[in-house]
Amino acid sequence: MSRESSIVVRRSVTVTASPQRAFDVFTSAIDTWWPRSHHIGEREQFTAVVEPRVGGRWFERGDDGSECAWGHVRVWDPPARVVLTWEIGADWKANPEVVSEVEVRFVAEGDGRTRVDLEHRGIEVYGEQAEQMRETFEGPGAWQGLLDLFAERAAAG
Repeated sequence: MSRESSIVVRRSVTVTASPQRAFDVFTSAIDTWWPRSHHIGEREQFTAVVEPRVGGRWFERGDDGSECAWGHVRVWDPPARVVLTWEIGADWKANPEVVSEVEVRFVAEGDGRTRVDLEHRGIEVYGEQAEQMRETFEGPGAWQGLLDLFAERAAAG
């Protein structure tokens, strides 16, 4: 597939928070809202981490100190947007050969509200499993569910 026909999942949520607060909660405070059920490492107790710089890692650190990569930071542009690679295979294991991209934009809506737009693109990297993965990412327990958890935390002040 060409870049133009890329398989994309888009989800949005509006939060009662400034773009800066929303950006900070999404990135530096990701561990305060990321569900413990969403991990690919061996450890069920972990800390979710986004290193705050281009080239930084996006990963989980198990309670035993082990680390499991999710991807890397491609764009770090606070408070407007962050772009992360998603380096997780269809088998839900870290795989640096399978790279798609998650862009999150933080758009001021006025009245102390921010619209957060998430776009997961390049899903065609999954080949024959691309349509199945698109359906998974569009499901209620995937990006929209994560955005809802994030919005609740961001609004908590």
